[in-house]
Amino acid sequence: MNKLLVVVDYQKDFVNGTLGFKKAESLEEGIYNKVKKYLDNGYKVLFTYDTHFENYLETREGKNLPVPHCYIYTEGHNLYGELKEFVGVENTFHYNKNSFGIAPKDMLKISKDVGEDIDEIEFVGIVTNICVISNVITFQSQYINADLSVDGTLCASFDDSLHEKALDVIESLGVKVIR
Repeated sequence: MNKLLVVVDYQKDFVNGTLGFKKAESLEEGIYNKVKKYLDNGYKVLFTYDTHFENYLETREGKNLPVPHCYIYTEGHNLYGELKEFVGVENTFHYNKNSFGIAPKDMLKISKDVGEDIDEIEFVGIVTNICVISNVITFQSQYINADLSVDGTLCASFDDSLHEKALDVIESLGVKVIR
C-alpha cells in the first residue's frame, strides 16, 4: 500500500502571521504527529506552500484578497512551528504553488516525483474552504484511482461555517471526511 499525506499551506503567515487565526495554531501538534506517523511507516508526505511575489497585489488573487502574505523567501512563507523540522527529510516533498491549488503542469511533476502508484491520499491543513478544497480536487483529477480522505479535525478556516460547508462539498465529491 502506497500512502501520501498532503499538508496544505501550514505556513507561518496562515497560522500566526498576516492571515493567521487562533484555530490554525491549535492544529500544530496533530499535524506534526500525523506527519511523523506517515514517515515512521515509510509513507510519503507532500507539503504545499502558498507562494507569492512582489507583484501579488496586481494579481487576480491579490485584487480580491489585498493582504500581502507568503512572499517567497520571507519568514511568513516557511512552515509553521515544529513542522519546519521536516524540511529536507527523506520521503518529504515540498512544492510552491502560486494559486489556491497546485497547477496542472506541477501535478505532472508531483506524480513523477511522488509516483503514480499511490493508493491513498490524506489531506490536512489550511484554509479548508480555499486551498484544501482546491488541492483535493486537483489531486482527485490526477490520482483517479486513489482513495482520498480529509482529516477535518486537522483542517481549519478563519470561518467555522465555511470550514463545515467545504467539508460537506468535499464529501459530496466522494472523498471521505473525518470529523
